[in-house]
Amino acid sequence: MGNTLKTAFELSGVGLHSGETTTVKVLPDESNQGRYFVRVDLPNQPIIPATVQAVSQTTLSTELAQGEAKVRTVEHLLASLAASGVDDARIEIDGAEVPLLDGSAKLWLEAIAAVGIVSSVCDRSPWLLRQPIWIQEGDAFVAALPSPETRFTYGIDFPYSAIANQWHSWSCQEGNFAQEVAPARTFGLAEQIEHLQQAGLIRGGSLENALVCSKSGWLNPPLRFTNEPARHKLLDLVGDLSLLGRFPQAHFLAYKASHKLHIQLARTLADLDQLN
Repeated sequence: MGNTLKTAFELSGVGLHSGETTTVKVLPDESNQGRYFVRVDLPNQPIIPATVQAVSQTTLSTELAQGEAKVRTVEHLLASLAASGVDDARIEIDGAEVPLLDGSAKLWLEAIAAVGIVSSVCDRSPWLLRQPIWIQEGDAFVAALPSPETRFTYGIDFPYSAIANQWHSWSCQEGNFAQEVAPARTFGLAEQIEHLQQAGLIRGGSLENALVCSKSGWLNPPLRFTNEPARHKLLDLVGDLSLLGRFPQAHFLAYKASHKLHIQLARTLADLDQLN
């Protein structure tokens, strides 16, 4: 059995893409089922496992599905639980999208810290990566490299001078996710907003829950970090790879990647784990 929460906590907010308000209640779980969602608003309250096998789509967020039941934009909450060491959690939600809150994982981390964690004695051996894995699409890539520690490094490059080329690196061993990564907010480009809204996306996005950049600069400064966009992409990568259940001991390196590439890497790693 893995670590779980001491008590439950609850947060409500608007979904980035749906624009609908949902409430999430995260509860302790000692059934050794890992992290999983429960759609409490649907008949029979279907369970959706937070596993890479349950990923149904990756358009601007990661969506999980089990049969007809779906839950979208799971990455920030799952990154917060995984980085906090919460292996097992029952996540009850009364809608189809996890709230965006302030656009970061800060409030999730604070809620987890407030209730605390029950640690279990876990003697499972580390999952060591034996060979490098590279997944590339054009000049974008994501990789997993054998490493003496579990580390995430992310690079982005935008033709907007306010973003440009920036990087961030974070190690699980450093244990400062709450300060270094969690507060980084989601971001978007002003010129793309109308197109995305016409496609039925980002209905819940606003200057209160997302950084917006135009060719002339940020519309809603100040930033929390000079490289806040790169840190946020790293947050997304941690959330997507948390769908493996546990992180392999590896250096995860991404450049101009996407949820689609993150999940392709996670699926490759999951296949390797089954072979071991």
